[in-house]
Amino acid sequence: MAILPIDPSLAVNGAEWNVGSVGSVDPAAQQPQQGFGGMLTQAVQKLDDSQVQAAGAAQTLADGTATDPSQVVMQVERAQLSMQLASQVRNKAVEAYQDIFHTQV
Repeated sequence: MAILPIDPSLAVNGAEWNVGSVGSVDPAAQQPQQGFGGMLTQAVQKLDDSQVQAAGAAQTLADGTATDPSQVVMQVERAQLSMQLASQVRNKAVEAYQDIFHTQV
């Protein structure tokens, strides 16, 4: 399995991506601190939501009911990139755990 580098230049802005700027955080939308476990649960839930949306969009394309095929491609690509990022984060976390586990005391 090839390991892909995480490239922060892939963060894009624009209405077609439906993504805000990387550095902006809306203070009203910010939730109270919930710890690492809560943050991880929320990230996995967002990843699952993007996968479900992409599957639904692909189904509409297969049914012939999709109005804009480019939007379907964008959703599927967004879901694929999200999964690749999650996979890379997981790989780095496992590597860090293994390094700590094998450290001589």
